[in-house]
Amino acid sequence: MSEIEIKDKSIDVFLDELASKSATPGGGSVAAIMGAQAAALVTMVCHLTIGKPKYAEVEVEMQALLEKSEALRAKLTGMIKADIDVFDRLMAAYGLPKETDEEKQQRSAVIQVVLKDAIDVPLECARACTEAVALSQVAAGKGSVAVISDAGVAVMAAYAGLKSAALNVYINTASLKDRVFAEAKLAELEKILDGIDATVADTYQLVRGKL
Repeated sequence: MSEIEIKDKSIDVFLDELASKSATPGGGSVAAIMGAQAAALVTMVCHLTIGKPKYAEVEVEMQALLEKSEALRAKLTGMIKADIDVFDRLMAAYGLPKETDEEKQQRSAVIQVVLKDAIDVPLECARACTEAVALSQVAAGKGSVAVISDAGVAVMAAYAGLKSAALNVYINTASLKDRVFAEAKLAELEKILDGIDATVADTYQLVRGKL
């Protein structure tokens, strides 16, 4: 991959790289992008609600929501590179020589170290996408009905990003020998996921009811 970050490339270039034989960018980057898109849509809803006399009573709340969504968008955008970096490190570890017993031991040790980072990165993405779900819910409840469908798209994008990030946590914990660490991270993930299906369904129906 070139030195230009994914976030600075055109959509066509990104999709071409995503479709290529290269392992990166991959699903982890897509998860972060979906979360970032959700945050961006929340910001859009805020922009199109703030300043409208009809929504004067939620003006302050929408201003606060806008600040949160923009901070979250920046955070999730940064996770695109974080995912690529950790996956490239993991692939490099798997590519280490394994001819002798010593090389095999060293290779295994490096893989196990990098795997922990490869669990933490998508776990943080999942956590951020959960926040995007929550912000989308506020946008759906308080935002202008003129762009209410966009709040709905936001919550679904955030949900897709969350579930996608979760898959990367699951696959990497399965390869980790340190089961105490793995189980602790899986417990964190389950806490993040707890109740999210109902929240997303409720928000989707809230939006649907306003259309």
